[in-house]
Amino acid sequence: MSMANPHLKFASQAVAKPYFVFALMLFLGQVLFGLIMGLQYVVGDFLFPLIPFNVARMVHTNLLIVWLLFGFMGAAYYLIPEEADRELHSPKLALLLFWVFAAAGVATILGYLSVPYATLAKFTGNDLLPTMGREFLEQPTITKMGIVVVCLGFLYNIGMTLLKGRKTTVSMVMMTGLIGLAVFFLFSFYNPENLARDKFYWWWVVHLWVEGVWELIMGSMLAFVLIKITGVDREVVEKWLYVIIAMALITGIIGTGHHFFWIGAPEVWLWVGSIFSAMEPLPFLAMVVFAFSMVKNRRRHHPNRAATLWAKGTTVTAFFGAGVWGFLHTLAPVNYYTHGSQLTAAHGHLAFYGAYAMIVMTLISYAMPRLRGLGEAADERSQRLEIWGFWLMTLSMVMITLFLTAAGVVQVWLQRWMEDGSALPFMATMDHLKPLFWARLVSGVGFLAGLLCYLFSFRQRGRAALRAPAAVVPS
Repeated sequence: MSMANPHLKFASQAVAKPYFVFALMLFLGQVLFGLIMGLQYVVGDFLFPLIPFNVARMVHTNLLIVWLLFGFMGAAYYLIPEEADRELHSPKLALLLFWVFAAAGVATILGYLSVPYATLAKFTGNDLLPTMGREFLEQPTITKMGIVVVCLGFLYNIGMTLLKGRKTTVSMVMMTGLIGLAVFFLFSFYNPENLARDKFYWWWVVHLWVEGVWELIMGSMLAFVLIKITGVDREVVEKWLYVIIAMALITGIIGTGHHFFWIGAPEVWLWVGSIFSAMEPLPFLAMVVFAFSMVKNRRRHHPNRAATLWAKGTTVTAFFGAGVWGFLHTLAPVNYYTHGSQLTAAHGHLAFYGAYAMIVMTLISYAMPRLRGLGEAADERSQRLEIWGFWLMTLSMVMITLFLTAAGVVQVWLQRWMEDGSALPFMATMDHLKPLFWARLVSGVGFLAGLLCYLFSFRQRGRAALRAPAAVVPS
């Protein structure tokens, strides 16, 4: 045990704390800009020209990516030393990379907000190596280079820790996912002039992140938390993990084809993309069965009830968001009408929240009491507040998804389905969707309230009251 913090197995795990804190700060910023966008949908000139819609959208999506990356890195710094059974290779390097990444992220967001995007591109030398101007990859080329440097330093630190320590299935799956994350990001530097080819490789970053290697990171984080809070034998968890990652990689990699339907790729992708995309819900369904089975067969009752709820909740929400809502419009004959509609936004919101935001909050929920010296769990009041945050955020996101789904169905019906010349133009269709956008905005306010509950649950000072030893459930 760490002498500085007796609740940590290794002192170097403490470097995860600034990553988690900064991730949650960025998450709050992402939600606030989401609300700005939601209001701009119904009040078109809100904050214009100070924050135009395209800038708010860019900040909203970039904050999503960056806060999740901070969450993944913090999770690795907490998880890998414990799995490797040794101190982190270089805590100083981890802290240095934190400040470099945080400074680069803040500077980039301020750049989006303070100058026109074209000016930012010129100022950061985009003409020398053009990489900007693509959704989710709007970061200036110099920022992308900084991300690569941070990733290399991060992978070196984690890799050296693993090489010198114990190798487990959990740590190796996470390392594989993290390496894949770094490798596929390199395609963001390839920006061909041909638009079809550009989109083809653009999905090699975006899809193979969120429907490929990120699922490995999610699976390893879930397995780690379940081992800790249930006491189930590691061998049982590892067998489940092998099955989940095999399904995730097979369906996720070939399922990239559902993005190649309408970009000028060969017709074979209509079949390949549809068939393998239809199987993409399977790894998420396996995660649901996995989590609930482990909790049901647990050998101990962990005092951190909130972390247990987050672990089960992320699998269910990810299954519906990434699995069911993805399948709703992934078959080529359906996607012909729904592509790029509000149905895409519905799927994206629930999938990102369920699969990745919730797994990061799961690990933060488990690790933060230990990182703060409180013991295995926060006090009862803090846990109740956190559980309120869980339900408010999750139910609000479900409502956001349902309203966006309804908006997508109406949009397809009014704008795309009617082929007799009676289809409405885009802006006229949007006018019909305003009541649903207002409802979505109200749900977004509910989500913000849930996030504030989650953040305020960390206000506890000092150790929680001493508890009796955790009960052991007979096997």
